[in-house]
Amino acid sequence: MEFEKNIKNTAERIARFTIRTPLQHSPYLSKMIDGNVYLKLENTQKTGSFKFRGAMSKISSIAKSKNPKKVITASTGNHGAACSLAMSLKGVDGSIYVPKNAHQNKIDKIKLYGADVKYYGNDCVETEMHAKTISNQHGFSYISPYNDMDIIFGQGTVGYEIEQDLDIIDAIFISVGGGGLISGVGGYLKSLKGDINIFGVSPINSCVMHESIKNGQITELQSKPTLSDGTAGGVESGSITFDYCNEFIDEFITVTEEEIKTGILTCIDFEHCLVEGAAGAAVAGFLKKKEHLKGMDVVIVICGGNVSSTILKQITA
Repeated sequence: MEFEKNIKNTAERIARFTIRTPLQHSPYLSKMIDGNVYLKLENTQKTGSFKFRGAMSKISSIAKSKNPKKVITASTGNHGAACSLAMSLKGVDGSIYVPKNAHQNKIDKIKLYGADVKYYGNDCVETEMHAKTISNQHGFSYISPYNDMDIIFGQGTVGYEIEQDLDIIDAIFISVGGGGLISGVGGYLKSLKGDINIFGVSPINSCVMHESIKNGQITELQSKPTLSDGTAGGVESGSITFDYCNEFIDEFITVTEEEIKTGILTCIDFEHCLVEGAAGAAVAGFLKKKEHLKGMDVVIVICGGNVSSTILKQITA
């Protein structure tokens, strides 16, 4: 797969819709390693996370066809909001399925960008299965949050921007759920800088891709609640991201809830930066590994900033 060419093309294709997010030097984290640490601030992206890049990539591809298919997806989080805005911007019709018990504030955010929201089931797995069934029955386009090359190429534009801004990148820390972000960024950076160390970070409470790679196959794993809800949950059977994660990730790091909390608070206290749990996990991974990074140039992908006031009260209490 030609990651470099495809991601460059995708970056050009979606540039007028997405924000070219800052790559911010962190004096506080840099001092810890006597090197340089940079934060890629995807929390400043439209809809508050990197997910908008992938959604824009996929939905703009659908919109190019003569008779664009209706779009269907299932999500209560960043992917749903990202698809909602992308559909609105490209004039593509579609629906986003959510569980009946989804938090109202998450549903309100999806509706804010204009998408039709439909309710089905009592958990995300049940809702996703129903959305796929509807899509197959009616010939609609189902959009996976990670198991799709257009999505992966969109997320990979994060790596494209980082590489444009930095000549030297020794290591990068990226949170891992389904693996779409690290597949795209890892594929792009490895194609240009083969010696870069790519660290994939997941919460101990939900580290399905990590366990799957260890087991040599996609594995079902019971997830526990985690502050890193953006990376929580299972990995779709047959997902293309499994092989990419196996190829591109040099080392997996798992982090505790307390470590994720520290990662979030580090960003708030020292970077004046509001981040969600998945971004806090990436920072936590760096903090766990910092003794091995002396003198290096390191990037941490701050994947999103969609954290509720309830969670903030919980971790600052």
